[in-house]
Amino acid sequence: MLEICRKPLERCFGVGDGGDGLLWHMGLKPHSFGDFSIAVVQANSFLEDQGQVLTSPSATYIGVYDGHGGPEASRFITHHLFAFLHNFATEEGGLSEEVIKKAFSATEEGFLHFVKRSWPAQPQIASVGSCCLVGAISNNVLYVANLGDSRAVLGRRASRGQMNSPVVAERLSTDHNVGVEEVRREVEALHPDDSSIVVYTRGVWRIKGIIQVSRSIGDVYLKKPEFNRDPLFQQFGSPVPLKRAVMTAEPSIVIRKLKPNDMFLIFASDGLWEHLSDEAAVEIVFKNPRVGIAKRLVKAAVQEAARKREMRYEDIKRIKRGVRRYFHDDITVIVLYLDHSRGSPNGRLGDDSLFNCTSTPVDIFSLNTDMGADDAAEVSFHALS
Repeated sequence: MLEICRKPLERCFGVGDGGDGLLWHMGLKPHSFGDFSIAVVQANSFLEDQGQVLTSPSATYIGVYDGHGGPEASRFITHHLFAFLHNFATEEGGLSEEVIKKAFSATEEGFLHFVKRSWPAQPQIASVGSCCLVGAISNNVLYVANLGDSRAVLGRRASRGQMNSPVVAERLSTDHNVGVEEVRREVEALHPDDSSIVVYTRGVWRIKGIIQVSRSIGDVYLKKPEFNRDPLFQQFGSPVPLKRAVMTAEPSIVIRKLKPNDMFLIFASDGLWEHLSDEAAVEIVFKNPRVGIAKRLVKAAVQEAARKREMRYEDIKRIKRGVRRYFHDDITVIVLYLDHSRGSPNGRLGDDSLFNCTSTPVDIFSLNTDMGADDAAEVSFHALS
């Protein structure tokens, strides 16, 4: 199976954008019963977003991982989560809510072990984490699991069977961000003895005045009090007084049977949703050609970021990575079209493509920061082989 990703790299990787050196995209590629498109733009010094699509004989998996504090957690998820999902689904006879929870838990535990190994030489690794948004389609059932504030949105016709029916946006994931009042109340209810569990600082609500999201992979120092009390970590940052974990890796999961009027799915990191509403994103996908649609969404978000600063997209493109983060975040977008007429997940790909992987680059600026392109293409499969 690893031979799939040892074939020419263009099979797993797209191309840069001639007008924006920090934008990468893959125009259009088939999945089991439709097409998909991926794009990512880098704003941070090192790309902290990662995205991937894996098509197998039994399921199609979609992942968007929005890292913070560094790229290590999002890269770790890219290397391991789909393998856990596939292996647990095989053991249990198919996908289920329990299988997804086990895969998320195994990924969280794996990253904790990685942090413990890296800790003596790199104590700041304990403050690295990632949001984690996953979609899985199997037997015409859609599973969406989420940690953090990346978002999955469905575009569907309002009325079944009517081609002129308007297309509406349906949000499928929960934003685990304490800027949302419901989430803030949830966190406060879990910590009734901590009056400073959520603090309004620097213009937004943050847990312990530090982080906006309440669920993630990683962020070990906010989940394991012994880490932030350690003198080694205190050399890197101020200790955070914790009695117990203030974040969790328990995903919100939505299970939905796909319907004939479901047209497409948009999976994206919060960098997109900071600038585009669910409805605006769905409208763009609906009204434009499929090829390059993910790139079109990314560009629309960057254009809106530029407009807010009374700038043009041309001005943003000239800004270097790192500095560009002051204008917009890393943005990853995956658009997955649902062509129900094309049949079952087993009915479209040939035998040589039973397992097919597409991953975003590890780092757009270099395409080669910590691992080669061959490694990035192959890594999702190492635990499956």
